Amino acid sequence: MTDYARISRDGLWDNNVVFAQMLALCPLLAVTGTATNGLGMGLASMAVLIVSNVVISLIRKLISPEVRIPVYIVVIATLVTLVDMALNAWVHELYKVLGLFIALIVVNCAILGRAEAFASKNGVLPAAVDGLMMGLGFTLALVALGGAREILGSGTLFAQAHLLLGESFAFLELTLIPDYKGWLLMILPPGGFLALGFLLAGKRVLDRRRAARAEPVEAAPAAA
Repeated sequence: MTDYARISRDGLWDNNVVFAQMLALCPLLAVTGTATNGLGMGLASMAVLIVSNVVISLIRKLISPEVRIPVYIVVIATLVTLVDMALNAWVHELYKVLGLFIALIVVNCAILGRAEAFASKNGVLPAAVDGLMMGLGFTLALVALGGAREILGSGTLFAQAHLLLGESFAFLELTLIPDYKGWLLMILPPGGFLALGFLLAGKRVLDRRRAARAEPVEAAPAAA
């Protein structure tokens, strides 16, 4: 029986694309100057993850093992092209901001890795759930890093969301530190490395505390 709770924990935390596998660091560090950019990139990647997992699960029994990797890449590249065209047509401002990194979703090792490790070995529903949870975990990592950099860099959160994602996202825009002059370093590339380092350290601390609580308490020695 498929353990959907385990799939969810893996995607969101235990086997998170960024914080556990350390994959997709190029787009992570390049586009997360703001939480808005991170959210847009995360949603685009999640769409490709879900659909590619479903398609590969559907055709897994038709693919010869010798050519499976080229087939996976063709499927992923086709989906990325469709996402790229959709963003250009309907969310053009976000498309201009993300630029080349949308096309580079094709070489995101996390997407090919889930196709090989999970979708090719499981049914459609588990593959879809795996893609959703891995995509959500990646999106949360992008938003967390972008949010941290944006708050420290400019004192805002989800700035220009209505321009990049559409008017329906205007409610996300917040000014957390009024009259803040900003910390330029956090918006620049070095700030991405600093913020990622602190987030990784925070996850390690939480994981160690969770592991310590899960350890069985040794029974106290009986009194003589």
